[in-house]
Amino acid sequence: MAHQATPVRRARLGRSLGPEPTAVSGVVLLLPGGDEVSGRRPSPLLATASVRALGRRLARAGRAEGLAVHVVHYRCRGWNGSEANLARDAAWAADEVVRRYGDVPVCLAGLGMGGRAALRAGGHEAVNSVLALAPWLPEEDVAASPEPVKQLAGRQVLIVHGTNDERTDPELSFRLAARAKKANRDVCRFEVHADGHGLTQYRDEVLALAEDFVMGVLFGRAVSRPVRDALAAPPPLGLRMPLAAGFRPSRR
Repeated sequence: MAHQATPVRRARLGRSLGPEPTAVSGVVLLLPGGDEVSGRRPSPLLATASVRALGRRLARAGRAEGLAVHVVHYRCRGWNGSEANLARDAAWAADEVVRRYGDVPVCLAGLGMGGRAALRAGGHEAVNSVLALAPWLPEEDVAASPEPVKQLAGRQVLIVHGTNDERTDPELSFRLAARAKKANRDVCRFEVHADGHGLTQYRDEVLALAEDFVMGVLFGRAVSRPVRDALAAPPPLGLRMPLAAGFRPSRR
C-alpha cells in the first residue's frame, strides 16, 4: 500500500475582521503569540483570541478609510531558533497582502512572540509600521548576535510593555528600542505601570493607544500628543513614556 505524502503546512490569512472594504487602502496583520520552541500547529481559536479585541477595535476605527484587518495563522506555534518560523510567516502574509490588494501600506501588529515576529519582519517592503505589544525577546548573550534592528529603518515603530510583565522582560524591549532609535528616530515605547503580560489592567487605554498609532501611520490621521512627544523625545524619555489612565485616541 503506497504511503500518502504528508501535507505541507502553509501559513494563511484569516477572514477580514468585520466587513471587508470595497476598496482596501491599508492593512493590519495581527500576529498572535507563540512558543519559543514547538512544531505543533496552533489551535485557530486559542491562537487568535489574544489579538481579536485589538483587531475588532482597529477594524471599526478604520472602516471608513478602507482598512482590512487579518489574523495571520502560523504554520506552527514555535519560533524555533534560527528558523524564525513566525517571522517567516509574517513576511509571507505581507507578500499575500501585496498579491491580494496591491501597493497598500501594511502595519504588523503582534503580541508576545508575535511582537518579536512583527519586529523581525518589519523590513518587508510593504510594511510601513510595527506595533509590538509585550514582545517576547531573547535574553542577551555575548556569544550570540543581538536581535536585529536595522530592518526597522524607515518604519514607524511603537512598543508597549507592562512594567510587571513576568513572561516577557520589559527591560529587553527597552534595550531593543534604544538600539533601534539610534538608526530610526520614528521609534517610541510606552510603559503600562503595574500591568502584566496580557495588558488587561489598562486594556482600554492600550487599545486606544494602538488605534491612535495605527490610524496615524496608515492613513495620516493626527496622532495624540503623547505619541508625538514620545516620537520626538530623545532616549530614554521617549522609550519609557508612561501610558496615562484614561488615554483616548486623537480625533480630528
